[in-house]
Amino acid sequence: MYKELLASEFLVPLLLGFTFGIMCRIHLLRTDYRQYPTYPHGKIIQVALGVIAAALGAVAIPALLKENYTAVTFLTVAAQQFRDVRNMERTTLTEIDKQELVPRGGPYIEGIALVFEGRNYLVIFCSLITTLAAVFFHWWGGIIAGIITLVIAKFLMSGKTLSLIVDIEPAEVRVEGKDLYVGDIYIMNVGLEDAQKMIQQHGMGMILSPKDPNAKVTISQPGQRQAILHDVSTQLGVYMDTGEPSLTPLAKRDMATGRLGVFLLPQVKDIEKARAVIGAVPILESVYRKPTKAKQD
Repeated sequence: MYKELLASEFLVPLLLGFTFGIMCRIHLLRTDYRQYPTYPHGKIIQVALGVIAAALGAVAIPALLKENYTAVTFLTVAAQQFRDVRNMERTTLTEIDKQELVPRGGPYIEGIALVFEGRNYLVIFCSLITTLAAVFFHWWGGIIAGIITLVIAKFLMSGKTLSLIVDIEPAEVRVEGKDLYVGDIYIMNVGLEDAQKMIQQHGMGMILSPKDPNAKVTISQPGQRQAILHDVSTQLGVYMDTGEPSLTPLAKRDMATGRLGVFLLPQVKDIEKARAVIGAVPILESVYRKPTKAKQD
């Protein structure tokens, strides 16, 4: 079947679809502050999967036009394989998380794994649309469609961040007796005097005020709070070691107002950078809530 397609008028559409599919995966591949996928081995795995997805998407339209419906069933096989990719990423990140001073948390890991699965489907979409346009509108139509799908994929790559739903303000970190506060929000009890001195010297606090009732519910989720602590600790460092619970960054909620107090012990004590990092934390899909927009039956 593949020899027949390569020897026919579908050669150029196939090549265009395959090329733009690979470009799409490379375009979506980033190693950022989360340090995943790692370089180079993690990236090699993701690019290899992208090549497979691009080939599947490119061959689907020519196979249908040739009435070779058996070949299209490979798409269902690919869907199963990409679900296995999601499980692989989840397992890998869960193992890594066990050794983190400030872990990502389960919801954050699930979100990252979901993204890696979804991007392979975006590659199939890009290849399929490019090939379809090249078949019906010649090679220039395929190039235009490929560029458009790359822009769409880039748009779908970026999700919502906390800056859209909360106001972030610095707050004083203080220890009253053995009680630790960020602003007027109680965080925890600190019994050791050495820990109290270290907190007073290196501690930094932020208060996140929700902009609406939906945001109040979202930031109350423990998974979202853990994502905030992990991202800030990853980018600013953390002034702690294993076995020191009194120096662990924490986020606690004011039950009356829904505000969130965030206690940090960063290596780099930069208030503006911390505010920017918290604002850029992704809103996790698994914890995002919109109770005010729910239909009441």
